[in-house]
Amino acid sequence: FVCSVSVQAMSVRRPSPVKRDVPPPPRAGAFKIREEGQSEFVRFYERGDLPIAVEHRGIGNKIQWKVEIEKLDYHHYLPIFFDGLREKKEPYKFLAQEGVSNMLEHGGSKILPCIPQLIIPIKKALNTRDPEIVCTVLSVIQTLVLSGDMIGEALVPYYRQILPVFNLFKNKNVNIGDSIDYGQRKKTNVGDLVQETLELLEIHGRDDAFINIKYMIPTYESCMLV
Repeated sequence: FVCSVSVQAMSVRRPSPVKRDVPPPPRAGAFKIREEGQSEFVRFYERGDLPIAVEHRGIGNKIQWKVEIEKLDYHHYLPIFFDGLREKKEPYKFLAQEGVSNMLEHGGSKILPCIPQLIIPIKKALNTRDPEIVCTVLSVIQTLVLSGDMIGEALVPYYRQILPVFNLFKNKNVNIGDSIDYGQRKKTNVGDLVQETLELLEIHGRDDAFINIKYMIPTYESCMLV
């Protein structure tokens, strides 16, 4: 005869895991404002080595140049003024921003050879992660790109240094008020300002601009596709 034997599987009890208070994952701190230290602009200004002064007027102050702007040594002074863009204290903030604006307006062909020297000051200012400073620099980059022929193309090799913070703020909705708009003093959203600046870089950076922007900012879509 056939004898059938049923074997009942034995259930193995596993000890219950010990419950522990697990701390939440640490915040990345990507948007934490960072200090970059005192700028070269402040150091030069305090020593009296910059040809500028504040001209006090009834309706706002104005920068007073002690020499004609066109006669300035741009290789020396333009990077120093750009370094001052990360200052938030007065009168340094006002003088640096107005100084950069004046020099870009009157620089002409003197600006293009200075581009390599401007990258570190731009990068330092962006790396502060301070929305106010970031927006100031974005506005200045727009003015820089439009201030002369081939400047947009000259910036393309430096995208890897300056675009990481663009990527960080591209979708961040922070309204920074009217503190940095030199013209209409309109309110600006940092995310919108990033998008506008990227589009200007693409348009004026010519053939290699888009692929290099896309490499650093995968979500960017070309503004030139028909």
